[in-house]
Amino acid sequence: MAFVKGHWQLIALVAVIFALWSTPVMVPLKILVVLLHELSHGLAAVLTGGSIEQLTVSPEQGGLAITRGGSRFWTLTAGYLGSLLLGLALLFAALRSAADRAVVAGLGVALLIVSALYLRDIFALLFCVGLAAVLLAIARWLDHRANDLVLRVIGLTSMIYVPFDIFSDTIARSYLRSDARMMAEEFGGATILWGGLWLVLSLVVIGAALRGLLGRESNIALSRDAAAPRPPRPRG
Repeated sequence: MAFVKGHWQLIALVAVIFALWSTPVMVPLKILVVLLHELSHGLAAVLTGGSIEQLTVSPEQGGLAITRGGSRFWTLTAGYLGSLLLGLALLFAALRSAADRAVVAGLGVALLIVSALYLRDIFALLFCVGLAAVLLAIARWLDHRANDLVLRVIGLTSMIYVPFDIFSDTIARSYLRSDARMMAEEFGGATILWGGLWLVLSLVVIGAALRGLLGRESNIALSRDAAAPRPPRPRG
């Protein structure tokens, strides 16, 4: 009961996200998670000595990262788990820091940089630039609570979408040419083996992150005088 009282807003947000999951309302958020997935491929390539040639996302929630060089193993592995870590980092900023507006603005700027450097097709450009403009406007004109809510929604959507996507693309439909299928072709094993491993890792990461993040209370204070950022509460 104490857990529900201390975290009822997060519980409500998760319930709303699940309720709206198959509606058009969630599509922009799902496409954002797909973009984080493709960007994670690219970042892994860069960090292992390669480069990003092009990124793209589609209205159907598809995506593609074209990279050159780097570690193929880590580049393929980074997609699902990297996008999950990026989403959890945004949730961390919401729950454990007072820098919500700066983080939302930073995300908007990052999307503009990605648009300028790596996006070529019109939908991906319009989506990324449009979302960046929305995030920068939120950071500029809305208060700390609104920015905190934005980070929570993105983080929770990533937390839900990534395990679901891993199961759907690599286990339920293992015939698809997914990251796990390419891992199996290049490094051995079965598609389901790699997908299952990533699924387990994603659930472990989510469990560990929530255990470390939540503390005794995560609710956003609703009174007017709580609009200013406050330091995170200590964990119990």
